[in-house]
Amino acid sequence: MLNRPALLGIACLLSLFVGSARGADPSMKLIDVRKIWDEGAHNAFTDLLHHNGAWYCVFREGKGHVSQDGGLRVLTSRDGQQWVSAALVTLPGTDLRDPKISVSPDGKLCLCGAGAWHRPKESETELQSYLWYSKDGQDWGEAIPIGDRNHWIWRIVWRKTTGYGIGYTKAEDNLRARLYQTTDGRDFTVLVPNMLPNQGYVNETAVLFLPDETALCLIRRDGRLNEALLGTASAPYTDWTFQTLGTQVGGPQMLQLPDGRIIVAGRRYPGGAKTQLWWLDPATATLTEALTLPSGGDTSYPGLVFHEGKLWVSYYSSHAGKTSIYLAQVELP
Repeated sequence: MLNRPALLGIACLLSLFVGSARGADPSMKLIDVRKIWDEGAHNAFTDLLHHNGAWYCVFREGKGHVSQDGGLRVLTSRDGQQWVSAALVTLPGTDLRDPKISVSPDGKLCLCGAGAWHRPKESETELQSYLWYSKDGQDWGEAIPIGDRNHWIWRIVWRKTTGYGIGYTKAEDNLRARLYQTTDGRDFTVLVPNMLPNQGYVNETAVLFLPDETALCLIRRDGRLNEALLGTASAPYTDWTFQTLGTQVGGPQMLQLPDGRIIVAGRRYPGGAKTQLWWLDPATATLTEALTLPSGGDTSYPGLVFHEGKLWVSYYSSHAGKTSIYLAQVELP
């Protein structure tokens, strides 16, 4: 049920970092931005990870924004400056899309993505979500199907030994977002069959667990109802309350800083698509624009990492012509 209740269970925690965000200069300073990959015909939909002293940037590479030949490219770097290709994950006859990278509880790299089979009409596209695991980012194991057919599990977020992912479907007769969980990293069970009934086409998500184990979920909406929503839930995450954020956000990602402030990144729509950073106030479900990255055209789908006092942002953009992968370093106030 869509409403604006007080967030009673986390009021004390939120007051600490909400006050910090309100009292701070909302601006951010772009320190550096560089193109790190443009070798594919179309390079897009990124995610970013720093783990065990190494950087990983993952994205889709294909002939076009939608094409039958999509593969998941994995780049690695030791310093965040020089990048090399470590792997290209493919499935014959399948368009692999929108990779997200994380670290599983047993320390392996976990790559999540969707495999699509496109028919003549977009409405006839079928898909299956998959996971791959690797110890080094170079050799990836078998593709493991997860979740229900035609439910796109957008990303996996780990909380202790449990992984969570929200799968969405755009079947016209039954739009829904379904919350899954896994304890072994292979078998995913349905925890909440439909998180947002009758709220339009809900799809791409960012999930964040706060220190008190409260979960936040930022979810994109498209169509007649197109304002993004912010959801909150306490463990065991079966009862969610959603509020509108008042603006459309594409390809969202969230990150909580060590001081408690929360950053949202994604596609901003008014005035032409841009890759945007916002401050999030979860108590009032408001976003405050902080920095627009050099971008335009076909753009966004960022990854976020806070490392050595700076915010690192991967994203893609066609503002300079060809869709390419960029990496930005941002100084925070």
